[in-house]
This record gives sequence, C-alpha cells and structure tokens, in this order.
Amino acid sequence: MRSRRTLRPALLLFGLVLAGALSLLGVETATAVTTAGPAATTTIEVNCLPGPTNGCIRGTLRDAAGAAVAKAKIGVTGPDGTTVTATTNKAGQFGFSLETAGSYTVKLDTSTLPRGLKVAEPQFSAEIPFQSLRAAVFRVTGSQGGDTAAATSGLGARVFQQAASGLRLGLLLALASIGLSLVYGTTGLANFAHAEQVTLGGILAYVFTRLVGVPLLGAIAIAVAICALTGWLQDRFIWAPLRRKGLGVSQLMIVTIGLSLALEYVFQYFIGGGTVQITTSIQRNVGPLTIPSYISMAIAVVVLVVVGCVLLFTRIGKATRAVSDNRALAAASGIDVDRIIRLVWIAGTGLAGLGGILYAIVQNGIKWDTGLQILLMMFAAVTLGGLGTAFGALLGSLIIGLVVELSNLILPSDLKYATALFILIVILVFRPQGILGRRSRVG
Repeated sequence: MRSRRTLRPALLLFGLVLAGALSLLGVETATAVTTAGPAATTTIEVNCLPGPTNGCIRGTLRDAAGAAVAKAKIGVTGPDGTTVTATTNKAGQFGFSLETAGSYTVKLDTSTLPRGLKVAEPQFSAEIPFQSLRAAVFRVTGSQGGDTAAATSGLGARVFQQAASGLRLGLLLALASIGLSLVYGTTGLANFAHAEQVTLGGILAYVFTRLVGVPLLGAIAIAVAICALTGWLQDRFIWAPLRRKGLGVSQLMIVTIGLSLALEYVFQYFIGGGTVQITTSIQRNVGPLTIPSYISMAIAVVVLVVVGCVLLFTRIGKATRAVSDNRALAAASGIDVDRIIRLVWIAGTGLAGLGGILYAIVQNGIKWDTGLQILLMMFAAVTLGGLGTAFGALLGSLIIGLVVELSNLILPSDLKYATALFILIVILVFRPQGILGRRSRVG
C-alpha cells in the first residue's frame, strides 16, 4: 500500500512532463472535465489519425462566408461519461483521439462563437469504432463581424473553393464512369457492381500500403492491375457464359445487383465498418485544395487524355466505338466483338480502381460502402452525358461534380448528393438519350 502512495506522485509528475512535451511538439492539450466513470480515454489531437487502437473525430469550423472560426469550444463526451473540451485553432481546426470504441457526443459551445454566428444543430452523437475517422460538421450561419464587404468577399472565396472541389470530384468520377458507360455501350448492361470496383481499388491500395508496406506508387500500380484482372475474370467466368446462354439485359442487371451486395459485405467483413486510410500524411491546403488533390487531378487528366486518344486514334479504340454503336454491324465487318467486350471490361474495372484509389486519397480514407455512395452520381453522369459514350460520361461527370459541390452553398452537406438524383430524373424525363447520346439508343 505504501508503494502505491509513493507511485502516484511519480505518475502525476510523468503526466505533467508528457503534457509539456506534447505542447512543444504542437499537439494541443486541454483539461478533461469528468462527469462520470473512470479517467478520460479521449485526448485532444488536431491532426488525429485513426489506427488499430483508436478512432478520431476531426473538423474545421467556418462561418457562412468561409472564414475560419477560432477560439470556439467543442466538447466530446465518451461512453464512460467523460467530457473533454478543445478550442479551435487559428485555422478553425479541432480534433480528438478516441482510445475507447463506442458512442460519443460532440457539442459546440455556442456561447464561445463570435457575435453574429449561429448554429442550428450544435450537438450530435455518433458510434466511433477503432480505425474510424468521423468528420464533425457544424452548419454555421452568419459571418464574423457582420461586415457586408467581407461577407461578399468570403462568399466569392467559398464559391471558388466549391467549384475547385466540384472539378476534382468530376475528374475522379469520370475515371469510374467511363468504364461504366463503355460496358453499357458494348453489352447493353447497366452494371450496378461497377461501384464496388471503385471500393476495391481503395481497399487494395490500403492493404498494400498500410499492411504489406509497399510504397504508395507501387501499391497504386498493383491495385489497378488487380482491379483490371477482376474485370477479365468477371467477363471470362460470369458475363460471357451468361451472354452465350442468351440471358436478357434485365436478368443480367439483376445479377449485377446481387454481385454488388455480395462484394459490399465481403469488404465489410475484411475491413470492418470504419474508414481506412491509404496514407497517414497530413493533407495541407494550398489554395482551395490540398496537395494530394492537385496530384490526383493531374493523374486523372493524364489518364483521361490517354483514354481519349486510344478511343480516337487506335484500331482497338475505333473497334470499341464501332461495337458500341452497332454490335451486329461491327461483327459483320470482321471485328471480334467478344474480344473487344473483354478489353472493355479490363480497362473499365482498371479505371474504376484508379478512381477509387485517388478518391480515397483526397477524401482521407475509404469505407466498405464508398462505391455505393457514389453509384448514384456515376449513373447520373453517364445518363446526362449520353449512355454508351465515353466522352459523354466525361462531360456528364464534370457537370455532376460541379453541381453537387456548388449546391453545398445552398443545401446542407447531407443533401448535396440529392442534386445528382434530381438531375437524373430531369434528364430521363426531358432528354433520356443525354447530351451526346442518340435517341435510338434508348428504349
């Protein structure tokens, strides 16, 4: 008993020394206010990264004009009843590392907000497992200081930032949508499982970078190659035999739905329900976007240009466009239709895998259902641009990406993806063939 009493002051001194060291390293600290239960299992860490033994809550607090809100207090209450309070830094950022998996409540102290700012929902609860990153988003109305000129300038900056985010989303969406559109053009199949190729690319990159230890570029190359191989395997052992048996498009579409559901739960079984990260590097903003975003956009542009050149200037590209326009006429002219279809499956799944990898990098993680979340936008993009046309999918993806992100200026962030559904409905009603599609392809 005596040794325990002697040990407690030593542990207290060690804790104080550790807190001082963390403050010197730039890790913000704050005292924990315990309301019930044992000692706090939540620590303040602005740039928290999830791992096998912790989850994270992070966010950036901004006003309606896009300006950072500093010195606002945000508290997190854990499953043990302990509350830890942090103060946003100059960039409006805050973060918490959670050493216990469970239900957490995040609350913004509205009394610490600058005058003129209001929050409709200052509190929310979420289940945070290990290896999970939860974004804490508070919808702030009003602008700091209430100056009209500053608000107008801030609004312009926010429009520019959302437009840049929309262009980024459109380019990454195009990588996945082109394959979906080409598969539809050559086979007439609306492949609902194509979204899982996006998820597969991100998960494979996570496995090779974080679990195997392969460098990022090597992991990307391996993941894209495996995704392309799955396209070959799908057509070789599933779609080609079903086509030879004469199954209709509706029956094949039902198979894709079943395959999509099966793959989703396989992903969830192996990586869990949380978010996994391909890279743990801290993403810093340069202008409206992060450095990884610019690199990902550059890669997407280069790949899309190469795909466009292949479709326009090579024999395989011309044969692909011929099969997409008229399969019977292409076969009569000597084109090996089955070979072209298989090449389309290989290229389409490889592009979708690359899109999933880049999407996971810029979004700072990927989940088992990431593909499902963007499936609606993919179908809206190919329908808007024109079913079966690669260039239509590119055009539609850019439009959908811009509209979805810019709608966040008006709509809550949870509803921005609903604009893709609205566009899809409008296009199907007024111009079902899409912008670059032909009326004869529909029906």
